[in-house]
Amino acid sequence: MRSATRQDLPRIVEIYNAAIPGRMATADTEPVSVESREVWFAAHGPKRPLLVQEADDGIVGWLSFRDFYGRPAYRRTAEVGVYLDPAAQGQGLGGAMLGEAVALAPSLGLDTLLAFVFAHNAPSLRLFEARGFARWGLLPDVAEMDGQRYSVAILGLRLSGD
Repeated sequence: MRSATRQDLPRIVEIYNAAIPGRMATADTEPVSVESREVWFAAHGPKRPLLVQEADDGIVGWLSFRDFYGRPAYRRTAEVGVYLDPAAQGQGLGGAMLGEAVALAPSLGLDTLLAFVFAHNAPSLRLFEARGFARWGLLPDVAEMDGQRYSVAILGLRLSGD
């Protein structure tokens, strides 16, 4: 993995948009544009990086750290998101990326990682749980897509005891 550059943003958006139709990984219901993700991209930096996973044929996934709740008391907590190109799923890359993120987190000043995952997204739940995340809560039926309601599982990982 490496830090994303502005030139990577079109591919990051392409991978994200590929996740929308499946209604498993994002609550966006329509594709997003590169322009609409500029502010999101700019919000990443040294303490909340956006990382891309490269393979021989280019970028196959990305991982982001994002501030949780935007208040100073939560400065040691971040939300983690992982997205893979559909062709790269099921090959262990997501687990490797998440493992690197967990290892990197303390150097970013983080001691708690969170993930918000649709409760029906069994592959993503398994991915996070395999890296030590536990289910800390459930937001029942908070999302509505295509006339159906979906719950969101809150997963957490405490990295240190201090």
